[in-house]
Amino acid sequence: MSAIIINNLSKTYPVQFPRLRALFRRPAKEPVTALKNVSFEIEQGEIFGLIGRNGAGKTTLTKIVATLVQPTAGRVSVNGFDTVAEDEQVRECIGLAGAEERSFYWRLTAEQNLMFFARLNGLSDRNADRRISELFKILELEDAARRRFGELSTGNKQRLAVARALLNDPPVLLLDEPTRSLDPLAAARMRELIKSFALRDPPITVLFTSHNLTEVETLCHRVAIISRGEIKAIDTPTNLRAVTSATERISIVLLNPDQEKLESVLQAEDISITIVPSSEGIEVQFDRRLGDDTLDRVLGLLIQNGGNISDINVSRPTLLDALEQYENA
Repeated sequence: MSAIIINNLSKTYPVQFPRLRALFRRPAKEPVTALKNVSFEIEQGEIFGLIGRNGAGKTTLTKIVATLVQPTAGRVSVNGFDTVAEDEQVRECIGLAGAEERSFYWRLTAEQNLMFFARLNGLSDRNADRRISELFKILELEDAARRRFGELSTGNKQRLAVARALLNDPPVLLLDEPTRSLDPLAAARMRELIKSFALRDPPITVLFTSHNLTEVETLCHRVAIISRGEIKAIDTPTNLRAVTSATERISIVLLNPDQEKLESVLQAEDISITIVPSSEGIEVQFDRRLGDDTLDRVLGLLIQNGGNISDINVSRPTLLDALEQYENA
């Protein structure tokens, strides 16, 4: 079942005050097309990644799903509700955490802010107190609970935005760069929390944007690449990496080997290798197609012939390679 359905979505921002600009003889500007005929679906319980350069359309797309911006054309539905005709129902089933959060009240404490938004979500004071305490514990915000929002660090503000998105335990989460300002430990814990959403019963659906491509690859079941307002590709991270290259480079470091013997054994098996000196001994390098058995064969031959393996490194295509390829296409 699809939790989010996006069908032929387009968004164009018109020129502001065109007659006034003409009156004062200001240079004419063209309308800005942020999205062009975007279509895809996100399954229930899926962590779906959206990647692209700044200005590619990620934030506009997220805001349309969140009912904050209306599309110029096309349709978006969340759990069966249309984001334009049934916007109130959509807002009841989503939680939104933005990368630059400006809607908190800076003079209120973190706890008071969440209580205010909990009441807007219809939670009773008793249930709100319980939920806020639970979220402060999950997101490690207990020490910041009674501090004014304006006094919080950027990372704590980011975590508070995620806490607010989770207040009403929504079935759909929209997370725009949720680890952007977090320290490495806090970011790791945030990733574990996001990963746990898909394991819940019922699972939470996550639309996730980030410039941290390693993070996207770790968390997301599928990823969409967006460029200049258009979706260029949608697939699993593994398949997107394979688009740029179907091979990966393997390097195996051996301690004090019999180099001539190993060379003859590997060449007899018709495996194309390169051997270079290493500070520890030698380094055996070769390419293999993704998923084939070449690595298994080489390791078996090295071990059988007295190879003392010190280290193995794999250099494979990345999501950055895929992103660059679609950007330059």
